[in-house]
Amino acid sequence: MPRASRKFETEEELYDFALKALMRRGHSVFEMRKALERRADDKALVRRVLDQLKEQNYLDDARYAMQFVRQRSENRRQGRHRIARELRARGVPDRHIDAALGEVLSGVDAAAQVRARIERKLRSLRAPFDETKLASLYGALLRAGFESDTIRRELRAITKQQVDTETLSEDLQ
Repeated sequence: MPRASRKFETEEELYDFALKALMRRGHSVFEMRKALERRADDKALVRRVLDQLKEQNYLDDARYAMQFVRQRSENRRQGRHRIARELRARGVPDRHIDAALGEVLSGVDAAAQVRARIERKLRSLRAPFDETKLASLYGALLRAGFESDTIRRELRAITKQQVDTETLSEDLQ
């Protein structure tokens, strides 16, 4: 049974809570509003703290979206669709999502990212690469947020290359 969150009565206590939350990680305005509403019963108090955080430039959805896209694309190597879906779930407006995706992912080659993920997976496989593994890899790449056309094109290229290599090695024997 989860314990009840401590409720704050003053603006100063709620503001301190918000700052501590922002020190741990960035939050969208929507996320912060939800967190503050769980900690205070007074909606006007929540609104004042949010306004104060925005005024001091501690909360900014455009900056948050930019940092989120950069981190997810560079560190986790996630695709455009997954990043956009996660930002929408965090309450970031579409205009900020589109701007961040456009700016950060403009120089990123999605096909190269898909190819790298496929090659990494193929290196770790012990058993032969069959239809089941192909379907599993396709699903994993879709969940990672890459476009289905790009995935299919890269999988076709890799599997064709494997078939050609196997045929060549059989011919040599």
